[in-house]
Amino acid sequence: MQKRSLAMSAPACVSDLPTRFTNEHYLSRQARMESSVRSYPRKLPLAIAKAQGCWLTDVDGRDYLDCLAGAGTLALGHNHPSVVQAIQDTLTAGLPLHTLDLTTPLKDAFCEQVRSILPGELAQGRLQFCGPSGADAVEAAIKLAKTVTGRSTVCSFSGGYHGMTQGTLALTGNLGPKQTLGALQAGVQFLPYPYSYRCPFGLGGEAGIDAALHYVEHLLQDPESGVCRPAALILEAVQGEGGVIPAPRRWLQGIRAITEKLGILLIIDEVQAGIGRTGQWFACNDAGVVPDILVMSKAIGGSLPMALLAYREALDVWQPAAHTGTFRGNQLGMATGLATLQTLAAPGFLSEVQRKGEQLGGQLRALQNRVGCIGEVRGRGLMWGVEIVDKRQAANRLGSYPAFGELAKRIQQECFARGLILELGGRHGAVVRLLPPLIISDSELALLGERLQAAIVAAEQALAVAA
Repeated sequence: MQKRSLAMSAPACVSDLPTRFTNEHYLSRQARMESSVRSYPRKLPLAIAKAQGCWLTDVDGRDYLDCLAGAGTLALGHNHPSVVQAIQDTLTAGLPLHTLDLTTPLKDAFCEQVRSILPGELAQGRLQFCGPSGADAVEAAIKLAKTVTGRSTVCSFSGGYHGMTQGTLALTGNLGPKQTLGALQAGVQFLPYPYSYRCPFGLGGEAGIDAALHYVEHLLQDPESGVCRPAALILEAVQGEGGVIPAPRRWLQGIRAITEKLGILLIIDEVQAGIGRTGQWFACNDAGVVPDILVMSKAIGGSLPMALLAYREALDVWQPAAHTGTFRGNQLGMATGLATLQTLAAPGFLSEVQRKGEQLGGQLRALQNRVGCIGEVRGRGLMWGVEIVDKRQAANRLGSYPAFGELAKRIQQECFARGLILELGGRHGAVVRLLPPLIISDSELALLGERLQAAIVAAEQALAVAA
């Protein structure tokens, strides 16, 4: 008998989607239909049937506490009432869903709301809508910096993550995706990021910060350094994929002073750390630093695709259509983004994120004292990293142990088995990363801690047996 095509078996509408099949069924079909580039299903093997708040339910009926939250996109969790209502209102009102860069009353309201949360003079600056990914917004920021300054090079920082396009990958520290690509965008100079646990200068603490600032300033002013003065420095105020590494306040303030002194534009990538994730609107607010260009995506769209820049008005030297994108007019994303920003702006919301962050940080530090494999706990707000290390090996001069990516991977698997979804990052994939929705409750935070502890204990025992 001839096999039915996929098109013939497709349901007519969402309400007709089958529910009788298992995770294994959908995962096997995904493996046949989709590219091998897919990554999350290899670590989190489930087919999601429903989602609400901080919870996912798979097609087998099992519930998971979601501490990945769309890599930080779902600030309000899954299907928050304000987001669902914004979608329904947009659809029933007959508003356009796609407008290129033509304006609408909805877009106007969204722009006003975005400007209201921006730091310093950016609140009176310009917004630029980009294609609906953070990578495209970073590309636009780099192009703008080069256009403004007439310079062709950019400085980035080790451990930074800025996207997977050719241009943004050139700015990203992770070597893995670059290995098979050959030459990427030229003119990128990497600088050391102040990662105290693995200080690139072997100093740590305040001495490490001093050394990092001195190195950058000396390199950019030394006429024999071999490094041309760049158009911009780009950085994350909290490195996300790089292992949840918050920039020390004094270092970030020092970098701002250096760039102002030398006439170099400062671009801060707030794609993951922005929009309330750290308990403030933007991670750079913690140091009181205002960049020349600020990059936004993920949570700014309220769970739907959205990316944009904010920059000082004096930098608005673009020629019309110098950076375009078909989907920069995603009106539905503006509706959900507006609803999300209004919800986060409610009195006390961000202070609650800070309080919950202190609770989560306390839980993680207490866990560090109970297990043997945690080298460092770090984070802000509801963005935390737990660095997994191998204490069977010798520590370095700073007392830091080697990264233990194999154990971190096993911890992720044990978490999944216990109904806790999270991701890894950092050097050697050894940092367990926690990005729960900002609406997570105290009881859910306690459950997170219980499941994580059980997973770590089980993973340590499993690898001890295997050894």
